[in-house]
Amino acid sequence: MATIGEKIRALRIGKGLSVNEFAKLSKVSKSYISNIERGVQKNPSLIVMSKLARTLEVPLEELLPYRWGDESEKNEK
Repeated sequence: MATIGEKIRALRIGKGLSVNEFAKLSKVSKSYISNIERGVQKNPSLIVMSKLARTLEVPLEELLPYRWGDESEKNEK
């Protein structure tokens, strides 16, 4: 299962955005985005996640490590 950071990095690269461009568009600092993508920041706030999802043009749920209500993945932890 991909981490939040791995999902964000894949979507950002898929959109052809550098970390710097993504930071400017999302209004989230470049260092914070880098920390999320590298797994240093494992629990970004919902406000930050919402900004990133909006910039990536995906639903917030797509960035989460599992889908709400998906008991099979919750039980794996």
